Amino acid sequence: SSMKSAMRFKFFAVVMAVALFAGCASQKPSGKIENVLEARATITAIDLPQREVTLQDSKDGTIVVEVPQEIQNLDRMRVGDEVIVSYTEALAWQVKPAGYGAPGVSEDTSVTAAKPGDAPGGKVGRTVTLTAAITGIDLANGTVTLTGPGGKSKTIKARDPSNLKKVKVGDLVDIAYTEAVAVSVRPAAKK
Repeated sequence: SSMKSAMRFKFFAVVMAVALFAGCASQKPSGKIENVLEARATITAIDLPQREVTLQDSKDGTIVVEVPQEIQNLDRMRVGDEVIVSYTEALAWQVKPAGYGAPGVSEDTSVTAAKPGDAPGGKVGRTVTLTAAITGIDLANGTVTLTGPGGKSKTIKARDPSNLKKVKVGDLVDIAYTEAVAVSVRPAAKK
């Protein structure tokens, strides 16, 4: 799907721009960056057979959302209900010694649905883990070269150059990118 390729592209863009080797771990360097966006909207139309919900935000923008099968209790949503959509993006990295794995990419998708009888809602998340090898360290310039699966290399500037002394050529870097969308519906206030 185009969403998948767009996300992949974004993932690698984020990885390359990441402030790698920030943080001050006494062991091998590691760290995490997280960003959460939240939006409120009101349901203006519901198409049950198509599982489509039309939402209007406070700025008069309208979007149509296709509700995944995993999100339960769609039939209990009502026009006028308020929806809170929370989008979380996180990037974590951890350096580990050579021999503890190999360069590669893995993907994991998780779905948490509301229980029958609860307010409609749910959460869909996905984590992509990229393992790259450190193939070059330049202490004078404070840069590190990473080579990922497929042999693509990228040299990036370390945010904290002192961390470069804690790593060596051959070490592996696990970079995990997580994207999660949570939706919760609040029933419309009774007039």
